[in-house]
Amino acid sequence: MSSEKKKILFVCVENSCRSQMAEAFANIHGGRDVLSFSAGSSPSGVVNPKAIASMGEIGYDLSAHQSLGLDEIPALEYDYAITMGCGDECPMVRAKKRDDWGIPDPKHMEPEEFGKVRDLIESKLKRLLSKI
Repeated sequence: MSSEKKKILFVCVENSCRSQMAEAFANIHGGRDVLSFSAGSSPSGVVNPKAIASMGEIGYDLSAHQSLGLDEIPALEYDYAITMGCGDECPMVRAKKRDDWGIPDPKHMEPEEFGKVRDLIESKLKRLLSKI
């Protein structure tokens, strides 16, 4: 990676599960090379307890995160804007590159299936970081 931190934004509808976990994995795996943010097009205002529990299983405390709307994130030009498969276009977000990961919404899934979605997000995040 270059010496300048890459700014990555993860977006889903409620900013309570998928984008929260993606932001967490960017923090875990991106270290000092990444500035990560997450937001929702219609934020729920809370991080889903299932997401907190799922990330807790791997040793990450997601309970300190906040569910934010697109109007609450820094007005930056992001290097990457990643949507989670919810069809959100993020028209107000300036980004050099955009991608949609096609991640299913796990909010009504049982813990085992939720964990599979968490692992899919981690895998896609690692792939993204390898390309940066």
